[in-house]
Amino acid sequence: MQLKVLNNKLKVAKLKVGYRIPEIIFKQEFYSITKTDEELSIVLDEDVNIQGDIIEHNWRAIKIVGTLDFALIGILSKISTVLAQAKISIFAISTYNTDYILIKENKLEKAIKVLKENEYQFI
Repeated sequence: MQLKVLNNKLKVAKLKVGYRIPEIIFKQEFYSITKTDEELSIVLDEDVNIQGDIIEHNWRAIKIVGTLDFALIGILSKISTVLAQAKISIFAISTYNTDYILIKENKLEKAIKVLKENEYQFI
């Protein structure tokens, strides 16, 4: 399986449900917005100014390269298990096509190393 580290430095913001999302977010190369009845979570570039209840800085994203068929089983589970065994926590984002694993920047090199040791390839 091929993986790719995205160049973007990211942050994760927890906002109140009624928060008005600034237009600048929609112009970013990479962002993710999830709304529930309890919160609004946004993953966005580190350099975009946003006010949130809680903001976690210094994330990097690893993308699973290619389009994943819904019939495939355990892809994210296997990667997260490898990283958990190395004591690396993740923040996962799934899209229709693929999955992204967010890792704190200070753990990125270690994550790449352990994933390579488990036969994952980086492009």
